Amino acid sequence: MTKTVVIVGALDTKGAEFAFVKTLIEKTGLRTQVVDFGVMGAPAFVPDVTRAEVASAGGGDLAALASGEHKDAAMRGMAAGLAVVVRRLFDEGSLDGVLGMGGSGGTSIATSAMRALPVGVPKVMVSTVAGGDVSAYAGTTDITFMPSIVDVAGINRISRAIYTNAAGAIAGMVQMAAPAQAGEKPLIAASMFGNTTTCVDRARGVMEQNGYEVLVFHATGVGGKTMESLIADGYIVGSLDITTTELADEVCGGVFSAGPERGLAASRAGIPAVLVPGCVDMANFGSVASMPASYQARTIYQWNPNVTLLRTNRAENQKMGEMLAAAANAATAPVAIVLPLKGVSMLDSPGGQFWDPDADQACYDAIKRNVRPGIRVIELDNNINDPEFADACAALLLDMIKK
Repeated sequence: MTKTVVIVGALDTKGAEFAFVKTLIEKTGLRTQVVDFGVMGAPAFVPDVTRAEVASAGGGDLAALASGEHKDAAMRGMAAGLAVVVRRLFDEGSLDGVLGMGGSGGTSIATSAMRALPVGVPKVMVSTVAGGDVSAYAGTTDITFMPSIVDVAGINRISRAIYTNAAGAIAGMVQMAAPAQAGEKPLIAASMFGNTTTCVDRARGVMEQNGYEVLVFHATGVGGKTMESLIADGYIVGSLDITTTELADEVCGGVFSAGPERGLAASRAGIPAVLVPGCVDMANFGSVASMPASYQARTIYQWNPNVTLLRTNRAENQKMGEMLAAAANAATAPVAIVLPLKGVSMLDSPGGQFWDPDADQACYDAIKRNVRPGIRVIELDNNINDPEFADACAALLLDMIKK
């Protein structure tokens, strides 16, 4: 069966460019479907999905959006509608890959739709902003960004090469099939930081020995968000959330926050979860000079020239304990919280730079005080990186999955 590349873009301002790419893709033997999300001038050619259909899918009226009075509303409406249309095409089996091209506005609309697709579906975005920070456009998805070098405005010596490369990229992605693997194993999500690597590596080994495949996510904000998006999408059967340090960044204003709802995905998805206050002793900042002045007199540790760790205090740990308890309280599947009484990180161990059992206890007390009856809170006389602690967490999750 011939595969289909869905091309999304504004056919009023960039019609010639999309026609050029459409022709190149079809020359590879693939089908194309073009979705127009332009709102101002007439489209340069007839699309397969019209802008009126996109606007309607977003709950808007094309005539009102095209008035030009509220460009922000038009962009939001077309982005919402495009996401609905693109996801529908995928669900119907009419989308094997998606290509977009545009400036900042077009990139915003196109990538909104790309983010509605599962991980693994080929996504290519040719953009004027692709050479900079595209985290807001990418979110937690696997969008491939290609800098347009020149503006997406006409076909010239430079843009012709870029558009050709983009057509080749999406065609190659769509035509390349992943090797089949017999007996794929169920997936476990695990969160890790440099300060919990020893623990997570050992727990991962235990899970793999018991027939599971473990996806490890670096708890850097984006890592936590990505982990929780895969949980929400139904890929994961159990969560080893050993490193919840992103809560510290949320509480302290650090650079690795994953938002205030970090930890809730497993509860909402109804999968078994082990929660650990791993690395909640540290909030992450850039250089020492970049830290807020109010933190300069606190206990800090320069992990490397670009990462400075702030030792969290009692009040901050209490808040994080409340957040962990709230995450557990929302669970509809088995959940347990495991507390390492001899420290939550490599630095937070007896004699370590961040060793502060009083601050840790504030977190533990808040968890026990706020967690609802029936949720297990297990205290182990270990540091988080002790092999006994890792083995206990893995055994606990295995038992919950079996039940």
